[in-house]
Amino acid sequence: MKAKKRFGQHFLVNEEIAENIALSVSVPSGNLLEVGPGKGVMTKYLRKQDVNLKVVELDNDMIPILKSNFVGLDIIHADFLKLEQEAIFGHSPFTIIGNFPYNISSQILFRMLDWKESVPELVGMFQKEVAKRVVSGPGNKDYGVTSVLVQAYYEGEYLFSVEPGNFSPPPRVQSGVIRLTRKADYGLPCDDKTFKRLVKLTFSQRRKMIRNTLRAELSAQILTDDFFRQRPEQLSVEDFIKLTNLITQSKNNKNEPK
Repeated sequence: MKAKKRFGQHFLVNEEIAENIALSVSVPSGNLLEVGPGKGVMTKYLRKQDVNLKVVELDNDMIPILKSNFVGLDIIHADFLKLEQEAIFGHSPFTIIGNFPYNISSQILFRMLDWKESVPELVGMFQKEVAKRVVSGPGNKDYGVTSVLVQAYYEGEYLFSVEPGNFSPPPRVQSGVIRLTRKADYGLPCDDKTFKRLVKLTFSQRRKMIRNTLRAELSAQILTDDFFRQRPEQLSVEDFIKLTNLITQSKNNKNEPK
C-alpha cells in the first residue's frame, strides 16, 4: 500500500522505534487514542498495554488492513480534526498518541489545548523542527507562539530523534518524539482568551520590543518600564501571565465610571 501525499503519510517501519513510542505513555492504564495508525505498526504494541484503546483513521484504504490485522480493534473512521470530543470517550479523560501527519501536527496540538480538561497527556512524533519548537524555552530561536501556549498548560519533554530512513517513504526532514504532560494546576491565573491573544499579538512582530507592539494595550507611562524593552522570545510563560493581568487591569480601570 503506497503512502498518500494528501494525507501526509510516511509509514513508520522500524519496529523498535514503534515500540519505544508506545512505551513512552506514562499513564499505565485508562483511555488511549491513537491518531493516524496507518497499517498499525505502533498499534500492536499499544494493544499489549492495559489500556482502553481506540484509533482514528481517515484513509479508507487503511481501514480493512486494520480490521484484518487487529480483530476487535475499536476504529473510528473519521478526520480527527473534525471529531467532537464526546464521540471519542464521552466525557472521560484520554491520552493521545501517534505518528502524526506533519501537515496537521500543529492543528493536533491546538486541538489538545481545546480539550485540555480531558487530555492529561500526549505522546507524538512530529517533524523535528516542530517538536523542538514545542518544548523550547525563552531565549531560544525556536521559542514562539506554540511553545508558550502549550507550555502554559503542559510540561514538555523531548524524548528522541528519528532519522528519515525509518519511514516508507522517507520524509525529507528528521522527526522527533515528545511527551506532553498536563500540569497538576493547569488553570491559568489570568484570562485565557486575553492570554492567547497577547501571545499571538507579540509574536506577530517578534523582532520588535514589546513596548512597540503593546501601544494600543497599555499607557505610554507603563510602557516606559525596562521590562517592555524585551522581545517576545525573551518572555517566560509566567511573564506572559503577568502581562495579561496587567492589560486586563488596565482595561478594567479605563471602563470604571468616573
